[in-house]
Amino acid sequence: MTTGRPPEVAQRRRIIVRGTVQGVGFRPFVYTLATELGLAGHVTNTGAGVLVEVEGRSAEVAAFCRRIDTDAPALASVESITHEDLAIGGDTGFTIVASVPPEPGAAHRTRIPPDVATCDRCLAELEDPADRRHLHPFITCTDCGPRFTIVTALPYDRAHTTMADFPMCPDCAREYGDPGDRRFHAQPIACHACGPRLSLVDADGAPIGFGTLDEARRMLAEGAILAVKGIGGYHLACDAADQDAVSRLRERKGRGDKPFALLARTLAEIEPYAAITDAERELLTGAARPIVLLRRRSAARAALPEAIAPRCPDLGFMLPYTPVHHLLLGLLDDRLGPRLLVLTSGNAAGEPIVTDDAEALTRLAPLADGWLTHDRPIRVPLDDSVVRVVDGEPLFVRRSRGWAPLPIRLPVAVPATLAVGGDLKNTFALAEGREAWLSGHVGDMDDLGTQRAFEHAVGHLGAITGVRPDVLVADRHPGYRSTGWARRTAARRPVRLVQHHHAHIAAAMAEHGADGAAPVLGVAFDGTGYGDDGAVWGGEFLLADYAGFQRVAHLRYAPLAGGDAAVARPYRMALAHLHAAGIEWADDLPCVRAGSDEERRVLARQLERDLNCVPTSSMGRLFDAFASLIGVCHVAGYEAQAAIELEGAAVRRPGPVPGYTFALLPGDGAGDPLIADPGPVFAAAIADLRAGCDPELLAARFHHAVVDLVVAVAEHTRERYGPTPVALTGGVFANAILSSSCGRALRARDFTVLRHRLVPPNDGGLALGQVLVGASRRVPSETDGR
Repeated sequence: MTTGRPPEVAQRRRIIVRGTVQGVGFRPFVYTLATELGLAGHVTNTGAGVLVEVEGRSAEVAAFCRRIDTDAPALASVESITHEDLAIGGDTGFTIVASVPPEPGAAHRTRIPPDVATCDRCLAELEDPADRRHLHPFITCTDCGPRFTIVTALPYDRAHTTMADFPMCPDCAREYGDPGDRRFHAQPIACHACGPRLSLVDADGAPIGFGTLDEARRMLAEGAILAVKGIGGYHLACDAADQDAVSRLRERKGRGDKPFALLARTLAEIEPYAAITDAERELLTGAARPIVLLRRRSAARAALPEAIAPRCPDLGFMLPYTPVHHLLLGLLDDRLGPRLLVLTSGNAAGEPIVTDDAEALTRLAPLADGWLTHDRPIRVPLDDSVVRVVDGEPLFVRRSRGWAPLPIRLPVAVPATLAVGGDLKNTFALAEGREAWLSGHVGDMDDLGTQRAFEHAVGHLGAITGVRPDVLVADRHPGYRSTGWARRTAARRPVRLVQHHHAHIAAAMAEHGADGAAPVLGVAFDGTGYGDDGAVWGGEFLLADYAGFQRVAHLRYAPLAGGDAAVARPYRMALAHLHAAGIEWADDLPCVRAGSDEERRVLARQLERDLNCVPTSSMGRLFDAFASLIGVCHVAGYEAQAAIELEGAAVRRPGPVPGYTFALLPGDGAGDPLIADPGPVFAAAIADLRAGCDPELLAARFHHAVVDLVVAVAEHTRERYGPTPVALTGGVFANAILSSSCGRALRARDFTVLRHRLVPPNDGGLALGQVLVGASRRVPSETDGR
């Protein structure tokens, strides 16, 4: 008897899945899905992604092809799926087969995921005395653990990671091969029996104590500073409640007053010190686990040592993201150790983070009292990411661990490009087609070790992305080490030089998908950028697309007397601005009293004769100058200290206050940019000082003055050139008050506002903009070796 239904048709199909599909449990997911649907075939990793061949009834094959996208693992990001029908092969089961290495010279575009915080299921096992991984410092599974920092090559298999030297024990091998186990093909799988292993040693490498973690917690509780080997490098840790330990750590690192980050066990242990919004809570508890800058509660100033973040309005908190962190903070006996740790990068000020174990014992010897280390190598140095929330949206201060090396989608296609970024907060980018891969935070290129780390990172990111750059892009600054490196290594490839603030604006445009067909008004406020006229720019309003820009307005030039001396001593910048405004250096002004009589005499002669005085339009330097003018900060021990403390003063004066007013002056010629003169701002602030107003009021009024300036120039540009979006960029816009107030004021006047959300507004986002500007055919190239 027949049913009248057509017979089921057998089908075989090859599927290639591209995106973040290696190191996220994608092959086990495919295996489980195919088995559930009764399909035969196989799955493997390739240099291009994941390759699948499935065979079975057409309805099940169709369901498989649909669900491979909709049901993908949480850590996966499927970029594309391609299909190809094949002849029936007659397979009888489904298998995971050995990975296919890329052919020599072949490009590959699979994405390696970032390192992922320890998942809840692994934490439950870590705490369970009955589990065989109880208290195992390297517990991990397909849903969590190190990824990018352990990858040595593609495809992503154990043999191509720093776990290759740790043979799996029989129990781990069984889990690794069991499709029903969540550690099925988890490449970093390990346990107590098969390593890696934790050890606590002194400066000679000799063991300290017997119970490694017990002893480490006891040392921290007694005031020791420990070097702790993490996922992307060493940290330095001490008890955050120990004033003496925190002060010693600050002194040993030569860190000045730069704030330390804090590691807390739970959100509940952060809340006494800082208020947490929903967006901040999501960042703190997410898979990336960055340092999140939180506004500190007023009570926190008394509850924590002031040396953690002197005069800073924020506290940088993070939650544990490795098993070692959890173990240090209380999964063991709480009586042995502190509940809140200072956790800062393992290096001296200005040096790259330490990753090598032998180097850690020498470079960190002046800093640490003990080394909590392990024997798994770190392939990629990677600092912690730093994020703050502005108006409910994340704003990166540093994009690194947890996000690198995830690509950023580009609004236009670009040739194979290496953009080398800048010299401060260096981050470089490799790009091709519609994707750009940004490196983690490299650091400041003044240090030879950082320059070596930069070269190492360029090679590694190139190896895992397959981008072989035909074009190099760098900053126009003639003295940048990153630019010099690009020229030296160009090997006859074109080197395209991009103006610093143009790159900042292009980065903001790229994040928001602007294709460059229409310009934006870019407001680029930062400390230093080489200008087209040889001056130091930094208070710029540029009407820009990717191909070029027009300078619409800028801050009035003031003399940068002595270069770095003015940056380190904001009172010199304040005196220079007073000189430029024709305001007397009266003895009742805090910035005048900050230096010696002799220094003022020398500086006055220098300014009068224009000796070693580079003109600057820098908004960052204006923030410095105003901070000193009102007595908030006269000497800066770290970058942007004066501006941060000025923001802190403004935070302490909530509520609407009237702002000061910049004078907007026409340029010398009909087509010249407007000049924003801060002279009236200084004059009004001095009058307030002499009237007895507190510095908090003056700081708030200054912030509002800058907001009003941005709005005034935006409205002028709209009247003259027509409506354009306004992009807010440059390191000054890491200031939450300024960023939020500018955005709110511009939107109230019907402007579309572009703010950074994928890369930092500071120089850590510069390379993304360089990629887009460098791709423009109108940007000239230079080639070495002609």
